[in-house]
Amino acid sequence: MSRILTLLALLLLPFPAFAAGEPLPGTKPLTTEGDLAAKMVEGIDKYLMRELAGAAKRRDKAFNRIQKATPQDRGQLKKILGVVDQRVSPVSLEYVATGKPSLAVAEEGKYRIYAVRWPVFEGVEGEGLLLEPEAKPLGTILALPDADETPESLAGLVPEIPKESQIARRLAENGYRVLVPVLIDRKDIWSGNPRFGRMTNQPHREFLYRMAYEMGRHPLGYEVQKVLAAVDLFDPEKTNLQLGVCGHGEGGLVALYSGAIDPRIQAVGVSGCFGPTAEMWQEPIYRNVWAMQRDIGFGVLAALYEGRTLIVRPGESPKVDGPPSEKADRRGAAPGKLATLAEGIISREAESAVALAKAKGGRLKLEEPAKGGTGDLSLMASDLFFAFNPSADLFLDTRKQPTDLRKDFDPAARQKRQFGQLVDFTQKLLRDSGDEREKTFWSRLDKSSLEKYQISTEPFRKQLWEEVLGKLPTPTEEMNPCTRAIYDEPKWKGFEVTLDLYPSVFAYGILLVPKDLKDGEKRPVVVCQHGLEGRPTDVCNPKEKSKYYNSFGAQLADKGYVVYAPQNPYIGQDKFRVLQRKANPLGLSLFSFIVRQHERTLDWLAEQPFVDPERLAFYGLSYGGKTAMRVPALLPRYCLSICAGDFNEWVYKNATVDYRGSYMFSGEYEMPEFNLGHTFNYAEMAALIAPRPFMVERGHDDGVGIDEAVAFEYAKVRRLYAKLKIPDRTEIEFFDGGHEIHGKGTFEFLDKHLKFPK
Repeated sequence: MSRILTLLALLLLPFPAFAAGEPLPGTKPLTTEGDLAAKMVEGIDKYLMRELAGAAKRRDKAFNRIQKATPQDRGQLKKILGVVDQRVSPVSLEYVATGKPSLAVAEEGKYRIYAVRWPVFEGVEGEGLLLEPEAKPLGTILALPDADETPESLAGLVPEIPKESQIARRLAENGYRVLVPVLIDRKDIWSGNPRFGRMTNQPHREFLYRMAYEMGRHPLGYEVQKVLAAVDLFDPEKTNLQLGVCGHGEGGLVALYSGAIDPRIQAVGVSGCFGPTAEMWQEPIYRNVWAMQRDIGFGVLAALYEGRTLIVRPGESPKVDGPPSEKADRRGAAPGKLATLAEGIISREAESAVALAKAKGGRLKLEEPAKGGTGDLSLMASDLFFAFNPSADLFLDTRKQPTDLRKDFDPAARQKRQFGQLVDFTQKLLRDSGDEREKTFWSRLDKSSLEKYQISTEPFRKQLWEEVLGKLPTPTEEMNPCTRAIYDEPKWKGFEVTLDLYPSVFAYGILLVPKDLKDGEKRPVVVCQHGLEGRPTDVCNPKEKSKYYNSFGAQLADKGYVVYAPQNPYIGQDKFRVLQRKANPLGLSLFSFIVRQHERTLDWLAEQPFVDPERLAFYGLSYGGKTAMRVPALLPRYCLSICAGDFNEWVYKNATVDYRGSYMFSGEYEMPEFNLGHTFNYAEMAALIAPRPFMVERGHDDGVGIDEAVAFEYAKVRRLYAKLKIPDRTEIEFFDGGHEIHGKGTFEFLDKHLKFPK
């Protein structure tokens, strides 16, 4: 109490002259030197590394409290992989004509090989090779190659891998029907839109991932659906034949997830893919799965096998040194590598999974690593064979190699077809997403009164925070405000401010306090947010109008507003983008931290005796505009929000391949937010800001979007405010300019709704 009284006494006096570095009354001196923005990013990184290291123990401890894996676990796995679309039913197998009556390869007396395809969704097919024994098959096995291997290599039609590792051929020789699907590869041939010259070096899997992730889907989930469509085709309950799935590398992941999701699969063998999910952030981005480390992990995956068999061969992982190399006209891919993990790391993860699986009734078998590098594929064939036939011998005829009778077969054409089908399917999801949001969001809002409206938005606010952006726990550290004076201008003084949240995580910004404060006066605050790679000094620059920002924070302070310019952690190029990679497997994002930082900042600002806690406004440009859509939507303490240089048909901008300014073609790989397309576009976020005042500032020449798309999305906002009988609380200003703060209509909007000056 004495500290507060002292602070009040000081601030009721005319604002004193502080020496450079002197703290704001009632705060500790800020003594930290160096780049505080970089230290913020480093601190968040430390937090995430701690959480990744501890997530498996927390998850498995919680999982151990229940008797066995539940339908909810399986449902969550399907949700985060995007295995949610209804498959075609009934499914049928189509034999692809190849010049001979559908016949690709004949092996007299043993088996035949056919080129086949089967429907999965409307417009999407699985495709590959079927090895069919002459005699009645002993069972059916789906053999999944790595992404850069073809079905022909596993069937022995091309000499790309050793004979012993041609698992499809080996199993067919021993009486099994074998289906080998095509997986999307890691080349970049079609990753872009040649129609307007926007091509990238993103692997096909990454290009598909970016659009799919935004729509709540995933390349791995699409391939699981292809496997499950084949299981529909060869359902063991209908065929009375055993059914197993095996895979290596990317195919191993698909096999692992398929078996965990579908109990009809009786045995699964995987190699070259089993390792700690805590390492997911280092892998290619197309392996990024939302909340996998928090909710599932390999232990829970193994337990989902219940009474069935999962065989793990650590083996050698496919080696991926990064995306295809950049060229002048092809760039933008996310970093990420694949390499074989040290044996001890795999063993520790597998041993934990084995113990958890056994406790829940699963049969997980950890085999010894293969010797000689590629032997794990041949051993995996043996594993699956002996899982079904424990007393039999696995025969291998290495004398004869099957011959492909197709003369003009082009595997690239098949790959292009498979890739194009999934791109088209995802683009249709994008086009239909507005109708989906109409059903799941807009139709559930009660517009009969402002009070009822606000109540009806609360479940959506919870969904946006917890399921889409990710919610951090309540801060664990005391606020511990530290400040130092850095500006002394004719009309205001400026202070750097830090506030603690968690160990190593803090909020940082610059506070501008007018000098003409009268006794007991409480003024409105405008929180002015910088954009990508920006700093609070860009907003508060008192000497010249900074590029893009036009020093709008300093301008507002000159008008008499209290101004706070926070540092957001989107700075440091890949250093901050990697934070998103580390956060996603924990069910978190960069905005998980930004929301909590703003929440703490508002708590502190509201305590200042010269601040009116009912008039805390937000105004952000570019990435700060992204913040203007998300943070005030979640923190009702912000009394209004202004989005400059960012408001858009946001989901379209993220996921479309038909707009040259799409993030699909950029290096900003952190942009996709899982399933945002089916939950919250910018109009929906603005609806969570309503009935508070909301404004959009848009330059005609701003390259972040086009006027037509901005106006299209804003029209939904304008209609909502009209239906709520508060049309005067929302505005849009178009001005003849680019990506910058215009500061005309927006300043008037602030003056009007903050009632300042009186």
